[in-house]
Amino acid sequence: MAELFDQIDELRRSPGKVAVATLVNTRGTTPRKEGAKMLVGEGGSVLGSVTIGGCVDAQVIEQTEDVLSTNRPRLLELNLGDEEAWEIGLTCGGTIEVFVEPLSSDLLERVRAHTGKGGRAAIVTRLDGPVGSKILEAREAMTVGTSRTLFVEGTRAFVEVFAPSALLLVVGASHVSMPMTELARVLGYRTVVIDGRPRFATRERFPQVDELKIGIPSELVSEYPLVPSTALVLMAHDYKYDLPVLHKALATEVGYIGMLGSTRRGAAILKLLAEEGESEASLKRVRVPIGLDIGARSAPEIALAVLAEIQAVRGGGTGQPMSTKPRRDTVPVTGPSRSEPSPRS
Repeated sequence: MAELFDQIDELRRSPGKVAVATLVNTRGTTPRKEGAKMLVGEGGSVLGSVTIGGCVDAQVIEQTEDVLSTNRPRLLELNLGDEEAWEIGLTCGGTIEVFVEPLSSDLLERVRAHTGKGGRAAIVTRLDGPVGSKILEAREAMTVGTSRTLFVEGTRAFVEVFAPSALLLVVGASHVSMPMTELARVLGYRTVVIDGRPRFATRERFPQVDELKIGIPSELVSEYPLVPSTALVLMAHDYKYDLPVLHKALATEVGYIGMLGSTRRGAAILKLLAEEGESEASLKRVRVPIGLDIGARSAPEIALAVLAEIQAVRGGGTGQPMSTKPRRDTVPVTGPSRSEPSPRS
């Protein structure tokens, strides 16, 4: 979501109006999920994609001129033939619906401000007929965290879910923290490094980190939203930092808690936490040793292993090689075949 707002800010600096195209529904095999966006400026600038580029996006771009000139939104239904699908890496075609509308800056700014504080939001867009009462459906979509088109009593509306920007909160300006924050920015995280040692927490060591804080970590972490979209990583390798921060974090719903250290050191920390009143369930939230087993040795490799684990936790992945996972598109030999999947909302 941070990328979306960055793109909006970039186009705002250019003259003219901006149209937003959103993938709101898919039928058949398509390359992107609902909620994919493309921004098209009146001057011809294009950012993002509703598929993965190619002829389909080109058709959408053509339609934005009419939307911007009339200031009226349009719902487009576009078919992906087998040849078009092949061009973008698919084996068969499908149908997509794309909603094109003029950019509503005020509404998105309110969403940005709300999610920036750790909240969740949803924008309900009427696709046909009156919107009606979609509050319950919107709240359900926010809970699931997935944008989708709703079919309720013959009326269709697209519920677009906006979650808080993913935050990587690192305690300890270590040699592993440096490449980890750089990799996290590539993945779209907002990054913060906290340390009580000024000679380590410097801009020379962390030139691209979003925020660099010097002070008592257990006090400074409270300034940030410790919510499910936040990952807290302890890299200081110092008891006087680790224990107070962990107590603070375990009292929140922070989505990921990881600590650099050996199995022996981890067991010692967990034992101290238990003696200081933390429950067994709370202790299971602390990941130590940290990261996935990728044979990491160097600081960048360890940083990659940690971020891989964070991504697996956030995305509900197993961390196993994709080549060993059962294929979802495998059809049993004795089972019935389907030539066309039913539409999903």
